[in-house]
Amino acid sequence: MSAIIISGKELAQEKRQNMKLQTEELKQKGMVPGLAVILVGEDPASQSYVRAKERACKEIGVHSELDEVSVSITEEELLQKIDELNKADHIHGILVQLPLPDHISEEKVIEAIDPAKDVDGFHPINIGRMMIGQEAFLPCTPFGIVEMIKSKNIELQGKHVVVIGRSNIVGKPVGQLLLNEHATVTYCHSRTKDMSDYTKKADILVVAVGRPLMINADHMKEGAVVIDVGVNRNEEGKLVGDVDFKSAKEKASYITPVPGGVGPMTITMLLHNTILSAERHLKEEN
Repeated sequence: MSAIIISGKELAQEKRQNMKLQTEELKQKGMVPGLAVILVGEDPASQSYVRAKERACKEIGVHSELDEVSVSITEEELLQKIDELNKADHIHGILVQLPLPDHISEEKVIEAIDPAKDVDGFHPINIGRMMIGQEAFLPCTPFGIVEMIKSKNIELQGKHVVVIGRSNIVGKPVGQLLLNEHATVTYCHSRTKDMSDYTKKADILVVAVGRPLMINADHMKEGAVVIDVGVNRNEEGKLVGDVDFKSAKEKASYITPVPGGVGPMTITMLLHNTILSAERHLKEEN
């Protein structure tokens, strides 16, 4: 048995076609969805993400603005920029690309963004709403993961999900979203003892630790659904996930590849949130 591939690339393209139509409809009503991105410094990975976001905006007709600022910007100056974007009527989504330099508090920056424009879904208000199942902007990577699972009509209700990793960006929120779908969720992390005792019981395994090829077929049960969130470079400079794809795909029922899996869905859900924000603004205006 070889696993069915869940291609984030294909699903993202499908969703972006629909988003193009949504954007067209909004434009006919006089509303152009707008996304503003602030990039601090010259981190190559961050630059590459930001360029991909710009291309995606162009592809579906979302207005995008990029403010590239020096790594020496003060926290106060950055917060001032966010404040200006909070007040800008033509901007519906604000994203400050993480990580930030050490002298700037990520917490303060995230909290400075208007929750109604927090299309990354990181503001404590959006996280809190998500926790209790209220309407909120959902964090893009976890949101994309849930959409990928649902795209294959994989049953979530009553299934045992094991999430490896507990970051605020992926691990914690993806577990909560799957709990909201009535799955039973177990979190594993660097302090978990005998981790394979848990992973071998998982119907769905979400791996988000940033350690290349950490999980292989021996850690899984037959027919598990495997979602690999990791993006790592091996010694040859090739992109690999946290899961050993080659061995895992022989045992899994469904699996996401790296690259072309979760990555393309993250940007797609960011655009989804930006369009949703523009739609909400339009409703408020009318």
